[in-house]
Amino acid sequence: MNVSKPETPWLEAYGHPSDWHADYAPLSLPDLLADATAKHPQAPLVDFMGRRYSYAELLAEAKHFAAGLQAWGIKRGDRVGLYLPNVPTYIPAYYGALMAGATLVNFSPLYTAHELEAQVADSGTRLLVTVSLAKLLPTALTVLRGSALEQLVVADFPSLLPPLKSIAFRLLGRKELTPIPQQADITRWEAFLGKGDPAPVVIDPLKDLALLQYTGGTTGTPKGAMLTHQNLSANARQIAAIDPQAGKRDVILGALPLFHVFANSGVLNRTVVNGGCIAMLPRFETGQVLKAIRRVQPTSFPGVPTMFQALLDDPGIDKADLSSLRVCIVGGAPLPLPVKERWKAKTGVSLVEGYGLTESSGVATANPYEGDDRAGTIGQPLPGTYVRLLDREDPTRDAEAGEPGELAIAGPQIMQGYWQRPEADESAFALIDGTRWLRTGDVAVLEGQGYVRIVDRIKDMIAVGGFKVFPSQVEHVLLEHPAVKEALVIGMPDDRLGEKPRAFVTLQEGEDTPGAVLCEWLNLRVGKHERVDDVVVRESMPKTMIGKLDRKTLKEQALAGFVD
Repeated sequence: MNVSKPETPWLEAYGHPSDWHADYAPLSLPDLLADATAKHPQAPLVDFMGRRYSYAELLAEAKHFAAGLQAWGIKRGDRVGLYLPNVPTYIPAYYGALMAGATLVNFSPLYTAHELEAQVADSGTRLLVTVSLAKLLPTALTVLRGSALEQLVVADFPSLLPPLKSIAFRLLGRKELTPIPQQADITRWEAFLGKGDPAPVVIDPLKDLALLQYTGGTTGTPKGAMLTHQNLSANARQIAAIDPQAGKRDVILGALPLFHVFANSGVLNRTVVNGGCIAMLPRFETGQVLKAIRRVQPTSFPGVPTMFQALLDDPGIDKADLSSLRVCIVGGAPLPLPVKERWKAKTGVSLVEGYGLTESSGVATANPYEGDDRAGTIGQPLPGTYVRLLDREDPTRDAEAGEPGELAIAGPQIMQGYWQRPEADESAFALIDGTRWLRTGDVAVLEGQGYVRIVDRIKDMIAVGGFKVFPSQVEHVLLEHPAVKEALVIGMPDDRLGEKPRAFVTLQEGEDTPGAVLCEWLNLRVGKHERVDDVVVRESMPKTMIGKLDRKTLKEQALAGFVD
C-alpha cells in the first residue's frame, strides 16, 4: 500500500488518523493569541517599518474591534472581509473578527473591482476592512456602491507608521493615498472600535469556521476553502513543532502577503505560537527587504522561489549581512535547484522547501530545517499529517507500490470542504477506511524515510500521441542551462499528436542565447515524446498574486498569440 507516515525527527509514535487531536487539542485562534499574550504581554508582535506593536497592545485593539463589530450588528457566523496589505491593522482585525464569532474572508489587495465584488457576493461578506491607500480604497468604494456589501471600515495608512515616517508620507506620498469619505457606510478604524470588551462568544474550534480562503483560481473559478479554528491553530502548532530553534529569539521577515494561506499559517499564527515578532513589510521589494534584514536581523524568512531569485538579482545582496538567519522556508511553487544552490553559495543560508495548499491551511510537508534536506523533494509530512498515493485512474484505491500516484493528505489542518460547492467536495476528497483524504491533484512518488517528491500536476500533464509528459521534468532540464533563469512548459494543440510541448523561458541578466539554440540543447537531453517544438524567450513571465509563475495565464497568452 502506497501510504506513508514516516519516522521523522519530530514524531516518534504514529496512530490512526482518528488520533490527530491527541497531539493537537482543539484550540480557537482568539485563545491562541490570548495564551501568547499572557506569556509575553510586552514583547513586540509586529515591527512595522520601525514602529513596534506589543502583544498586549494588539490583543486590546482586537477586543475593541470585536466589540465594535458586535455593536454594529455582526452575529456569529457572519462574514467579515479583510482587503489589506501587510499592515499592523491586519492583526487586530483578524483576531477581533474571530472573537466576535465572525468568519473571516481574505481578499487579495491586487484584486480588481470585478474580482473583489464576485468574491464578496459568493461569500456573503457584510463588512470589509481596508486601508486608505490609493491602490485599495477606490476599489473597495466601487464594490461598496455596486454590491450587497454593507459597511467599510478604513484604517489611515500613515497613522500606522513611526511618527517621522508618518509625517513624511503625508507630505511626500499624497498620490499614494485616497481621502476617506465621510458617509454612514464608511467608518474610520479608530471610530469603529468599541469602548469595552466584547460579549463572550463560545467557539467550537472543531466546527466553527474561522476563514474562507479562496483558492488562487489557476485551474478554474476560485472556490472558498472552509477552514475551522482548529484547522488553522493546529497547522500553526505543526509548523512550530518542526523548528529546532523553538524557544529562542524569533523574528520572522513578513514579506509574504498575509492574505495568502502560506503567510497566514506560516508567518502570522506560527509566530503567535512561538511568542515571536513579525518584521512586517507592506509589499515585497528587494531594496526594502534588504533594509529590513539589516535593521531587524531576522531569524527566518519564508517566501516563494521568485522572491529569492529577485534578491539574488539585486546587487545589494553582496553587501547584506544574513548571519542572523537560521532558515529560509520556500513554498508556493517548486524550488528550482539552481536557485537553491545559488542562494546557499551567496548567503550561506539554506532554502528549505515545503509544500501545502489552501485546502491544507497552508503547510502539509516540509524538509527538516537541520539534517537531511533533500533537494527536489517537498520533505516529510508534518506532525500528525498522513500522506498516501492514489491510483490516478481510480482514486478509490492506492497506487501500486513504488509507482507514482496522486498525492492525498489527511490531518488536522485539512479543510472541511468548499463554501457552497458540494459538487466540488465530491471530487476534492477520497473516502478510504472511514477517513476523508484530500486529493491534491499533484502526482508524487514516495522515497525512503517518507520523503515525498512531486512529479507534476495532473491537470498540467501534456498528452503527446498517447504518451504523458510531465512539464516539470522538462523544466528541470531547461533550468540546468546556465543561461536560463525561469522556465515553463505547456501543451500546445497539434493536429497529429493532439498536443506538443512548448517551452517558455526568461534569461539570466546579460545572457542573449537564442531560443533555437536552447531548443536544440534541450531536445538532446529529454525523451522523444518530451521534445519541445520551440523554446520561446520572453522578457518576463506572468506571475500570480504571490509571485508564482502563472502557467494558466501563460497558456492563455500563447494560445492568443501574445508575445511580450
